[in-house]
Amino acid sequence: MRRANWGLALSALFLLATACGKEQTAEAPPPAELTREAIGHYCNMIVQDHQGPKGQIFLSGKPEPIWFSSVRDTLAFTLLPEEPKDVAAIYVNDMGRASWDKPEAGTWIEAKDAWYVIGSTQQGGMGAPEAVPFSKRADAEDFAAAYRGRVVAFSEIPSDAILGEVPETQHGPGHEQTGAAMPDMTNPGQHHMQQSGSGMDHQEHSGEEVRQ
Repeated sequence: MRRANWGLALSALFLLATACGKEQTAEAPPPAELTREAIGHYCNMIVQDHQGPKGQIFLSGKPEPIWFSSVRDTLAFTLLPEEPKDVAAIYVNDMGRASWDKPEAGTWIEAKDAWYVIGSTQQGGMGAPEAVPFSKRADAEDFAAAYRGRVVAFSEIPSDAILGEVPETQHGPGHEQTGAAMPDMTNPGQHHMQQSGSGMDHQEHSGEEVRQ
């Protein structure tokens, strides 16, 4: 069986090459600060109303970032083939300096430089499993000791930690199951697989394939 290696390293290299490889561009824009006007790209809700780390992505030539209510959603954006690939910068909250209930201003770090705790007992802003970012590995290890999970670099995050299915008991605010309904945008990766109608997409992104 073919092995699927969808770690974020390849995605990051591809995105950075796309953004900077063909021609030299200006320096990446600095991170923006959250306001009540910031709406989550996938959830269409006010980002500030959610707990846990957030994310923002700048596209080349765009002065305003795309906002995300969780780091999981932020990284999913870079993996989903239908999303733009001209990424100029990705920022996430450093949870070694930010509070979980409401991450403070001035705690943004570049996503590719962060350490992440995956598989912890802490849920992200949309009630889904989260990749919790830290600027220092020691802070990430302390968090993992307290809330379980394991520490990985950006390049080591497996795709199933980002695009894997979310248990039905884990749904964020406004995502109660009320019938046959709306796509579950607490899980952009699952939404993509449902839209594709192809088993191949599910095989390529599934955690089972990654682990084999």
